[in-house]
Amino acid sequence: MPPNLTGYYRFVSQQNLEDYLQALNINVALRKIVMLLKPDKEIDHQGDHMVVKTISTFHNYVMEFEVGVEFEEDLRIVDGRKCQTIVTWEEEQLVCVQKGEVPNRGWRHWLEGEKLHLSRS
Repeated sequence: MPPNLTGYYRFVSQQNLEDYLQALNINVALRKIVMLLKPDKEIDHQGDHMVVKTISTFHNYVMEFEVGVEFEEDLRIVDGRKCQTIVTWEEEQLVCVQKGEVPNRGWRHWLEGEKLHLSRS
């Protein structure tokens, strides 16, 4: 059974973020700004309904979805694109697949103790 991810998670560290942003074709100026941010996450997880808020001093981003249901995600604030997104569970990891102009786009979230981890999917 997947864990309930409801909670507020403070940024601790990052690994390979610049490579990930470059792979997504994010422009250099925005990559430099993102590298300076230390975004927190606030997650409200009620059954299959989730609201994931990424909170930073630069810009907040809210992603609201039903697990297992494809939806259109507006990423224009990030890179000027929209994509079709689906979020599912793979064992205890929340997995996001974003289909659009940029191939192999997505992420994974999982808990280890009290820490929320994020990696490229």
